[in-house]
Amino acid sequence: MLFGGTALSLMGKAAFIAASHHARAAVVMARSEQIAFHHPVSVGQLVELHAYVTRDGRSSMTVEVEMISETLSTAHRSQAVKGQC
Repeated sequence: MLFGGTALSLMGKAAFIAASHHARAAVVMARSEQIAFHHPVSVGQLVELHAYVTRDGRSSMTVEVEMISETLSTAHRSQAVKGQC
């Protein structure tokens, strides 16, 4: 199983990349919120992260991140975790 802390770490890294690309400058994460764990990710499953900026202000932005898990043998994909940073 993928531990929750590891999932949050991966999501933070994806959010950092999306925010840095959007801002074209150094960024830091102030908080994460509205994290929803939909189902567990098992050993052997592939995870894919999608991160995109949903709000852009003068000094802050919101990045939404979703983690999709895929079972390689069946190609079944489903959303495992979703949250905002």
